[in-house]
Amino acid sequence: MQLELIQDKIYNLRDQKVMFDFDLATLYQVETRVLKQAVRRNLKRFPDDFMFVLTDDEINTMVSQNVIPSKKHLGGAAPFAFTEQGVSMLSSVVRSDVAIAINISIIRAFVQLRQLALSHSAINKKLSEIETRYDKQFKSIYEALDYLLKKDNKELQQKERKQIGYK
Repeated sequence: MQLELIQDKIYNLRDQKVMFDFDLATLYQVETRVLKQAVRRNLKRFPDDFMFVLTDDEINTMVSQNVIPSKKHLGGAAPFAFTEQGVSMLSSVVRSDVAIAINISIIRAFVQLRQLALSHSAINKKLSEIETRYDKQFKSIYEALDYLLKKDNKELQQKERKQIGYK
């Protein structure tokens, strides 16, 4: 399975990377109600940091961000959001060859996203270090350039002025 396809189904919610039950059900090739039923039968395996139910405000946000077309798409039930650990736990609840293969791909997608985020934060840290180190040097360069630009503008204004007096 393509990692990009899976990564498109990973959302940021409550400062966590999550996947929704309806997306997971599609990937596992089962009905959403079957997936939810399996989870409800094994609720002890899914603490709050593994899985949570979306609030009405979160559902409205999902609809407004076009994650889902409308509330009717959910069939009246609030969706479950699974964190990376929750998706891992799903492999012990939804047992099929397709679910196992998809779970491996999903875990790889989460790992790849985490590595990307870490490299992004490392790059930002390096850039801020460079900015603070060279800030004084750049400041003096900007001042010199500003002085030269103002000087050139004053000379140009003087040349363009209409001369008065005797010719």
